[in-house]
Amino acid sequence: MRQQNGLNQIIKKTMIVMSLILAVFLSVKEAGKTAGRVELKHVKEWARQGAGTGLAYIWSRQYPAAVWEEEGREKEVDHSLGSLLCSLLFTNVALDRFQNETSSPITDEELDPAYQGYLESGKFYEEHSFLLYDGGEETGEEVQAPVTIENQKQPEEVPPTKQKTESMTCASSNVWPIIGNTYRIEQLADYDYMIKHFYSIHTSTTVGRDLMNADKFLSEDFTLKGGNEKPQILIYHTHSQEEFSDFGPANKDATVVGIGSHLTELLQAKGYHVIHDTSVYDLKNGKLDRNKAYTYALEGVTRNLQENPSIEVVLDIHRDGVSEKLHMVNKINGKMTAPIMFFNGVSQTPEGPIEYLPNPYKEKNLAFSFQMQLDCAAYFPGLTRKIYIKGLRYNQHLRPRSTLIEVGAQTNTYEEALNAMEPLSEVLDMVLQGN
Repeated sequence: MRQQNGLNQIIKKTMIVMSLILAVFLSVKEAGKTAGRVELKHVKEWARQGAGTGLAYIWSRQYPAAVWEEEGREKEVDHSLGSLLCSLLFTNVALDRFQNETSSPITDEELDPAYQGYLESGKFYEEHSFLLYDGGEETGEEVQAPVTIENQKQPEEVPPTKQKTESMTCASSNVWPIIGNTYRIEQLADYDYMIKHFYSIHTSTTVGRDLMNADKFLSEDFTLKGGNEKPQILIYHTHSQEEFSDFGPANKDATVVGIGSHLTELLQAKGYHVIHDTSVYDLKNGKLDRNKAYTYALEGVTRNLQENPSIEVVLDIHRDGVSEKLHMVNKINGKMTAPIMFFNGVSQTPEGPIEYLPNPYKEKNLAFSFQMQLDCAAYFPGLTRKIYIKGLRYNQHLRPRSTLIEVGAQTNTYEEALNAMEPLSEVLDMVLQGN
């Protein structure tokens, strides 16, 4: 008989354990189904309470004499054994991966709707999560061995000319001879040819044939309409703390702000009315904060444009971040010069447009940088790298003539970066004169 009672106790306890496991996992399942429709913190609380109720029912059926809840305790403040067990379990299940209560919640402005699917695709989300937190405009280009592009073979010179022919797609210049490459419309009409020769497209985005239309890009007229009595060009720096290799106490100007000042002087000498915004957008409370620099810059640039609605050109001057082994420099007009790179954000991921980052000027921004790229190829070969395209907007929605320009990298000297400003000012002048 004693043996029989022992067996009954084992069976009874086994049934209790199985019942507990079943109740908890059914609650987890229901919580998982509901997680996509309601706030996750509510789901977790519901699941915790539901499982606790199940445990309480099973326990009371098996041990009716046991006291489950203290008398007078309000139900919503339940510190019973069932709730404690469920709380312990639910703080360790996969449901908590969706939202960590100890971290600040991600707002609608910070979270890209196109990346919702990445919550189930951890690896891809992890690789692209930088898109949510910073500008990410640095290429991070790397090489296997130290490289200096100082002796790069220059394109063969063609007979100097001051006249633009039908086969050329660059602007005419009365000062600079064409010594580099020119292209025919038929070549640029080939989407594959155009992408291969002019663009570097990051995996965070895609650009289709409907967007990359060279004929349309070249038909855009970027001639400045107003006179120079009022401001026409705004130069600013989202990342004002970007320095060059020889920055130091004896050379404090060796930053992107320094080259912005030089570009301002060159354009003013050509008769343009330029505002150089030297505001710091990437420091917060004295500490470097790149996470929200584009948000801070948007506020400052918008204020500038509201105060000066005559501004038609907006240039965000940066320098790239590359491998420390890479030193990019070419001889331009007899000077060792850091290359420049036009950078476009197209507000689009591989999943589609980023709806909360609209840019009505996306096509015009692309056309603006493309026209300057062609002029650089013709008059200053070796000055530019391929146009870089990434998925976010980078505040290029403020004016049709907006672009971000990377001047060299952290491995370039300040002088090499400064030397790039003269040819850049010439190319800007060509496009803004509508030649």
